[in-house]
Amino acid sequence: MKRRNIIGLLLLGTACTPVVESLQQEEVLVLEQEGLNLPEAPYNYSDYTLPRHFNANDVQEADNGDNAPISDWGATLGRALFYDTELSQNRTISCASCHQQSAGFSDPARFSVGFEGGLTARNSMGLSNARYYERGHFFWDERAEDLEEQVLMPIQDGIEMGLTLAELVDRLEADASYSVLFEHAYGSSDITTARIADALSQFVRSIVSYQAPYDEGRAQVQRPNDPFPNYTQEQNLGKSIFFGRGRCDNCHDTDLFIMERPRNIGLNMVYADQGLGAVTGDADDNGKFKVPSLRNVALTAPYMHDGRFASLAEVVNHYNSGIQPHPNLDNQLEQNGRPRRLNLDQQERRALVAFLETLTDPVLLEDEKFSDPFEDN
Repeated sequence: MKRRNIIGLLLLGTACTPVVESLQQEEVLVLEQEGLNLPEAPYNYSDYTLPRHFNANDVQEADNGDNAPISDWGATLGRALFYDTELSQNRTISCASCHQQSAGFSDPARFSVGFEGGLTARNSMGLSNARYYERGHFFWDERAEDLEEQVLMPIQDGIEMGLTLAELVDRLEADASYSVLFEHAYGSSDITTARIADALSQFVRSIVSYQAPYDEGRAQVQRPNDPFPNYTQEQNLGKSIFFGRGRCDNCHDTDLFIMERPRNIGLNMVYADQGLGAVTGDADDNGKFKVPSLRNVALTAPYMHDGRFASLAEVVNHYNSGIQPHPNLDNQLEQNGRPRRLNLDQQERRALVAFLETLTDPVLLEDEKFSDPFEDN
């Protein structure tokens, strides 16, 4: 189990305020007993250089964190909370259990295992670039209005983590290490649910994927549908299908590959899970689900809200020839009132998968500032 009742804390300058976003070099946090391994000065979560194509207006306008600034110590606190199993009733599950860095912050399992062994009803969505969901709604059915609401809901869920917010605050208050981290993040050691939500949200919003082969190629051309110099012929073919004949970018828009609103993509003629419709009560929303970012999509299998597709090849086959008719089928997937067919041949389907694989960001997957701070270095 993760460390409890940390001893051996050495803190100099505990009077720092949120205005001071990092510790002085001489200040040290020593966390013993199974170790919360944090650097003396926090990692940089708040001031990194994004590539030129991330500065486009349509990307900037999609940022849902404009009114929720990230600080280095706030995200550091969020990182500790994200990986801490103390956030579950029996201390077995953390946020990272279902959002693994190596899997693009998703879960390789079709349904995630909760604190007592129960399974979630839906597949865990990857968190890469969550800050760019423009409307800020989260979960497949968008029942959470914003990220700050979303991060607290799994903690309280009876299957996932099973802890009340009052119990959560009590546990963190009993842990000396969190007094230190809240002090540096917020200027006081007061622990509240609002601060917990804010810190977790800061960490999640800092998980930005922008160093994939796609980004390397995109930086060398004016438009995304221009051939990329760093791509193979197959990858460029797949990209031309994505932005051209396949019209995939109609739903996976901008260089973020994110859609603003939920869509019905014709997975079924009759849905057992109504998605957004179950939240709004509007029959016109039945079968509509959030459209996730395609960043790191090669790592986030299985796919769709129910994890029905085990591979990207299966996903491409669905859009190529498997879309089912439905009254709410998105009009981008219809042609003359019937489900649209791409009629891609095998070579073209393979090329489309090859392009999607170039959206994997190897730097993000290995970046220590997003890793488990409770693991021994």
